[in-house]
Amino acid sequence: MEKHINIIAALHIGLSILGILAGIFVFIVLQFAGGMSNDHQAQIVLTIIAQVLTGFIVFLSLPGIIAGIGLFKRKEWARILTLIISVLDLINFPIGTAVGVYSIWALSQPEIVEQFKKNSSGTIQN
Repeated sequence: MEKHINIIAALHIGLSILGILAGIFVFIVLQFAGGMSNDHQAQIVLTIIAQVLTGFIVFLSLPGIIAGIGLFKRKEWARILTLIISVLDLINFPIGTAVGVYSIWALSQPEIVEQFKKNSSGTIQN
């Protein structure tokens, strides 16, 4: 089951990085479109839209990176955060759906739940 946890962590970090790259791509495209138009107001509006949209996409991608790092460290809060993110990922067909289903299945297995609980109780006693 260790392998499943590592795979899920890597998948969530990878999808989040892809989300950030998509946000950067959207920013560049909108900035380019604003620059191509010879209208000053269009440039301002597209710049604002590019910044807001990119910020929103990055904001949505950061929890996946945080959850993935936490899973690598075997933190219980990361397992719960990953389950929440996985439920939300079910909407992103087809890749997000596949990652979400796999993550929910694997992180709900009794062996994995017990492993995280054992790890978190071990750190509390120290």
